[in-house]
Amino acid sequence: MGACAVHIPGGQASGWELGETERGDPQLYLLGPAPEHDCILSISRLGRLYILEDGNGRVLFEHDNLLPIAEQAVAALRRKKQAILAQIAVTWCAMREFYEEKIEPAMAEPVEILTHFAPQFAALV
Repeated sequence: MGACAVHIPGGQASGWELGETERGDPQLYLLGPAPEHDCILSISRLGRLYILEDGNGRVLFEHDNLLPIAEQAVAALRRKKQAILAQIAVTWCAMREFYEEKIEPAMAEPVEILTHFAPQFAALV
């Protein structure tokens, strides 16, 4: 819980829920931000083995000691934040490239735009 609690004030997570497996073993679910509250990570104990899964159910790490599981949970949350930042950077670059390739040349020649959309006004210019 301590490894997950760090991400709640920053808004990456909204809280956690406790549950149990079909066999009665404990589980911890880290929930995403509101309003969806999707599961971001889960930690389950199956017998003596702890299993860390992402929100899609993929196993990220298994160990029989809870400390390495907590360390891997923090690392997984950090990687998720970096992935979001990378997506934002790629989107920004794509938008800038679109502007430079499509919008900026069109704005450089307003007469051509005018003749394209209103050819009757081209004779006036």
